[in-house]
Amino acid sequence: MNLAATDTDSHRHAADDAAAHASNPRIAVESWGSLPGGDAVRLFTLRNAHGMRVAISDLGATLVSWHAPDRAGRIADVLLGQTTPADYLASRAYMGGTIGRWANRIANARFTLDGLSYSLDRNEGANHLHGGATGFHRALWHAREADGGLLMTHESPEGDAGFPGALSVAVRFSLDDDGMLTLDYEAQSDAPTPVNLTNHAYFNLSGDTAAEPPDIRGHVIAIDADAFFEVDDALIPVARADVAGNAFDFRAGAPIGARLDWPDVQLARAGGFDHCFVLRGDADGAVRRAAVLYDPASGRELTVATDAPGMQFYTGNQLDGVGGRNGRTYRKHAALCVETGAFPDQINMADAESVVLRPGGVYRQRTRYRLGVR
Repeated sequence: MNLAATDTDSHRHAADDAAAHASNPRIAVESWGSLPGGDAVRLFTLRNAHGMRVAISDLGATLVSWHAPDRAGRIADVLLGQTTPADYLASRAYMGGTIGRWANRIANARFTLDGLSYSLDRNEGANHLHGGATGFHRALWHAREADGGLLMTHESPEGDAGFPGALSVAVRFSLDDDGMLTLDYEAQSDAPTPVNLTNHAYFNLSGDTAAEPPDIRGHVIAIDADAFFEVDDALIPVARADVAGNAFDFRAGAPIGARLDWPDVQLARAGGFDHCFVLRGDADGAVRRAAVLYDPASGRELTVATDAPGMQFYTGNQLDGVGGRNGRTYRKHAALCVETGAFPDQINMADAESVVLRPGGVYRQRTRYRLGVR
């Protein structure tokens, strides 16, 4: 991606976008309503040669749906979602949204950079969460075809949610015939600023069907991590801990439901898993496996790979009462998130410099989700 070459007009007419996509039969575009101010919202669908399709909205650069077959060939949507753009704007679940400028939490909504102290939007008690009340998941992004995929760009102004610097952001979505959905993130800033981008997709490999979706207790997950961050009552990391001998050891794979029932103070504190795992490897730019999620009922298997150092494993602990598609209501543990990125509150840790983007530098992060069956 080349941010300097992107069009920053996020309100280009839908007909122009349709023309831009007409050359690629694997990308379809349709109207998806409008925002309160009248701006049109669009839905872009990526397809592969085997009938798999992923729908993405320019509202929040949001993964809206991912339809894929089970072991018997039955197609279902493996993402939880909502029905209209208004539903996404009204929700606090961050469903499928691109999260920024900072994914996860910053303690006390404060950090110090180059001797200057910055105060951020406090939208979760005293803390900053997922870019604040007007984070990237609520912005209308610009979308265009790029190298066979879908490129979405957004301009975040100086002072956005309290962050320094004007930030130019791009996310490219691409789907291949092997069922691999790749998200390539890129950002540049005109002043030093912390950056941590991710996607907040909620996965249920059994499918978000017309009936109330089952929970993910029967899913089996393996996480390639030897350590995780313990959290305090506000879910801010307080210590790095070994996974060995406790509920957080998913190295060999384990059913999620059985682990949710463990008598563990960390699980009680979060209402389930809402913890960042320290992925194996040096995170030196190489994409490596982070996790494998398997649903024995459907046979669907999701493999997550990334070059990011961490992965937040979240078991939908706050989904009770959240409105879903077609008027239904989700419940606790209806889905899970595997959010790749930096560590929560890392800007306030000893290794803060590694999450600071400086002028002339480029933030890059790549995450791959491969969906298949076994």
